[in-house]
Amino acid sequence: MQYATNDGVDIAYEREGPPDAETVVFVEGIGYGRWMWLWQQEALVEAYETIVWDNRGTGDSDEPEGPYTMSQMAGDLEAVLDDAGVEQAHIVGASMGGMIAQQYALEYDRAESLTLMCTSPGGPDAEPVPKETQRRMFDVPEDLDKRELRRYKMQPALSESFMDTHEDLIERIIDWRIDSDASDRALEWQGAAVQAFDASDRLSEITVPALVIHGTADEVVPYENGELLARGLPHADFVTVHGGPHLLFIEEYERVNTQIREFIDDV
Repeated sequence: MQYATNDGVDIAYEREGPPDAETVVFVEGIGYGRWMWLWQQEALVEAYETIVWDNRGTGDSDEPEGPYTMSQMAGDLEAVLDDAGVEQAHIVGASMGGMIAQQYALEYDRAESLTLMCTSPGGPDAEPVPKETQRRMFDVPEDLDKRELRRYKMQPALSESFMDTHEDLIERIIDWRIDSDASDRALEWQGAAVQAFDASDRLSEITVPALVIHGTADEVVPYENGELLARGLPHADFVTVHGGPHLLFIEEYERVNTQIREFIDDV
């Protein structure tokens, strides 16, 4: 474990893989710790140096007072790459992590490419998170224990069939989430950054190669947002995962890993 510091906030990160290889850095979604990139890190770590880190308020990183901004979290990413001595990196972000990646590309110059999954550019044309999903994320029944709570919140992000047939994996994910999830207040502070995010009128400024991946069955960030994002980026490829849920990088990890690897290899 290593720590970078951004304006007095310590940000935890881990690096693995060949030190002389190109770097891939992963940026996680709202409330989630760096465990969520296990499948992608394992697929890339032999050929690339990989960096996973915890957003402020999550896992082993500090939880400063909020609300947070997307610019602050992009600054956290810059601090991690600077501390690691990385001059250029392929940035892979999902959900809120995809928003951080967009903000980072607008404010800093270390991005070599962007892979943006199940995310949105924000703005007036973006489709909002469905109200039922918002209720599951932020208005949770009070009588649930800590395991039931994580399962309840996770249901919109994975297909029912996947959850039914991968019970052991779901239990491991719940364990990881109990260990590293953002606290309730940090979740709200991260959520404030998501609500305020709007890169829609600046997408043309992001000129690095981009890969946009979105599932048609995403109940958290509707599929139309992926289409909107891909249309606005000057150099973007768009991959549709038919039937893919929000956490498609877990449920459809083999296909997603192939797409990421082929894209980064070709940049």
